[in-house]
Formats: sequence, structure tokens, C-alpha cells
Amino acid sequence: MTENIAALVAAAIATDPTRPLLTWYDDATGDRTELSGATLANWVAKTANLLVDSAGVAPGDPAGVLLPPHWQTAAVLLGCWSAGLAVDGARPGERAGHPVEVLFAAADRVAEADAWPAGERYALALAPLAAPLRDLPAGWTDYVVEVRGHGDHFAPYPAAGPQDPVLVDLASTRAAELGIGAGDRVLVDAARHPDPVDWLLAPLAVGASTVLCGNLDPARLADRALAEKVTVRLR
Repeated sequence: MTENIAALVAAAIATDPTRPLLTWYDDATGDRTELSGATLANWVAKTANLLVDSAGVAPGDPAGVLLPPHWQTAAVLLGCWSAGLAVDGARPGERAGHPVEVLFAAADRVAEADAWPAGERYALALAPLAAPLRDLPAGWTDYVVEVRGHGDHFAPYPAAGPQDPVLVDLASTRAAELGIGAGDRVLVDAARHPDPVDWLLAPLAVGASTVLCGNLDPARLADRALAEKVTVRLR
């Protein structure tokens, strides 16, 4: 089994790049965004190119991520791991605040992130249709504006990043614990499973796809599970 997150993602996409791999719902805004494997790979490549070309990072450098479960968070995390970075702050209970080369933060966490020593800083509105921030905080760059100008292809570093072996192993373990198998369509309540190992890496590790639901409205659950052909529910 691979110890490289980028290789794990490539394997999950290779079987059918056109199938939905990550579908995002926000029941507070009505947003629905569906990413095929090819589309997610494109966002990941653009993010990795942003990191290397604009932020000037190198394999092993630290990155900070203060983002909730979201499809753009998936692009940021997988882009960081593709570039060989060590990510802090993304998992519940993970320490944050030590110096990092690059920092990503949701707009509502910018004040918190301002106290985190960092080189390049990218803010995310996490708005429907990947809309940019209306008011960009001083000292920050808008991620969705900046990332679109970068290349659609990135060759991940062949060596595993500093976190890859542990996270890949943990993802496989969690997939088994959560009952996720190859080909499953997994509905995830983001509030109950905020750890990206659960909502992002575990499904990828076994070739499953994800329906990630923010602000989940229980009244919509049955119809959504039917429409999305859900086979496993994480609630």
C-alpha cells in the first residue's frame, strides 16, 4: 500500500476521472458543488502550483490551515500534501500558532489567524460558486482569485511528505472502523466528523466518494441519500 497521499488520490481518481468524487452541500446557503475526480485533481494541482510558484515553499515546510470541512478545504489540504508540506491546524486538537511558511484561513477566522506567524497568507470566503471575498483583509491574498491563475497540472514529489505515512495508515484504519469500502458513496455530517481523515482521506483510501454536508438539515437527509445514491452514512 502506498505511503504517499498524492498517489492515494491518483489511484482513487484513475478508475473513472469523470465520476463524482466529492459533493458538497451547505444547507444554510443552499449551495451544492459537485467535483469529479478530474475537477478535484485540477484544483489540487492549481493549489500545489500556487504553493511552489507564489509562496515559494519546499518539501517539508510547514503550512497552517484554519478551515472547516469544505470542498475548497479538500483542495487546499491535498495541494499542501502534494507539495510535500506538513500541515498543522486542520485536525481537531492539532496545535496551531507556531511559525509556518504559508497559512490558509476561512474569512471568519482571519482575526485568529493574524496572531499566527506566517509568510504568505491566503483567506477563503468558502462562498457558493467559489465567489471571492467581498472585503479582503489587509495583508491577505484571496485564495480563489489567486489560485485560478496557476497551472492545471502538477507532478507531486515522489517521496512521501512528513505526514503522509501516518495519515495514509490512519485513513485506512478509519475507513475500516467507519464501514467504508471500495465504491461506496459516503454521506458525511461535517459537524460530527470535522477531522479530514474521516471526511476526506478515509474515503479516498478505499476508492469511495463523499457527499459532505455542512449545516446538515435532518429533514433533507432521506431525500438526499436517495438522490446521491448513498451507501454509507456517517452521522
